[in-house]
Amino acid sequence: MKQITYLILIGFCIVNVAKSYSQSSSDTLQFSTPDVIVEKPMDPLSPARAAFYSAVVPGLGQFYNKKYWKVPIPYIGMGISLYFYSDNHKKYKEYRNEYKKRLNHTNNPDDPKFGRIDSDRVIAGQRFYQRNRDLSAVITAGIYILTIIDANIDAHLLQFNVSDQLTFQPTFQLNEVDYQYQYGLSLQYKF
Repeated sequence: MKQITYLILIGFCIVNVAKSYSQSSSDTLQFSTPDVIVEKPMDPLSPARAAFYSAVVPGLGQFYNKKYWKVPIPYIGMGISLYFYSDNHKKYKEYRNEYKKRLNHTNNPDDPKFGRIDSDRVIAGQRFYQRNRDLSAVITAGIYILTIIDANIDAHLLQFNVSDQLTFQPTFQLNEVDYQYQYGLSLQYKF
């Protein structure tokens, strides 16, 4: 009797193994092991390296941190501000040259752009475009510095340990007395 039971059990196992090999890979049941936290060694120079790369070539620090979507942002920001710098500098030089011509009494009163403008307006226009040119230069430098800071902070945050042992999430519960939702925050730490 035991031999028949063993033969049936062995036959059942053989049929199941043969059946599992005949099925496609999408039909097979795969077991996964629980997630094991593997700590990578922390590179303390990674933030400094990312900041250095970003200082040498804007956007290279973001590329080093594998934040590829951030690479064009410094170029777009600095490109726009450099365009306005160039445009304001060109207009500043036009007003400056007109002011110099007026000081030398060599200006053309029939000029379509500056002919009907008095000298006070020429000085005001010159100051306006000079201030906007300088502001564009400051914005360009600010974007460059923010790119370096962003690369450094991203590299620091990549080393930050995020585990499933600590969770912080909003909670919504239905109060069964008055059927109103109660909102709250849940902080859980698993040992």
